Amino acid sequence: MDAVAHARYQRYSPRKVGQVLGLIRGKSVAKSYDLLPTVARSAGIMVFKTLKSAFSNSGISDPRLAFVKECWVDNGPVLKRVRPHAMGARSIVKRKMCHVTIKVTDQPIKKK
Repeated sequence: MDAVAHARYQRYSPRKVGQVLGLIRGKSVAKSYDLLPTVARSAGIMVFKTLKSAFSNSGISDPRLAFVKECWVDNGPVLKRVRPHAMGARSIVKRKMCHVTIKVTDQPIKKK
């Protein structure tokens, strides 16, 4: 049985979150729990919380029996801010957001 968890409107760059998701894709939830706190990206904490939510949605009692089936990140809305520059000019600073989705299943993932 598959269980899904979403983390929407997170203030992390989608590209950086995608790097963290690549580390846990296809692994067991127990291995991912061990791996995510040691990741050198701040998005690792948010991915850990989303994975924990997906696992609790699955109803599986042991994290060693659950696997990350799919995980992906989508672009969210962009907040546009203005910074002053020399001679009265301005530049636009884009504050990016993302939407994270993690699917957990009880069947082992076969590697291709």
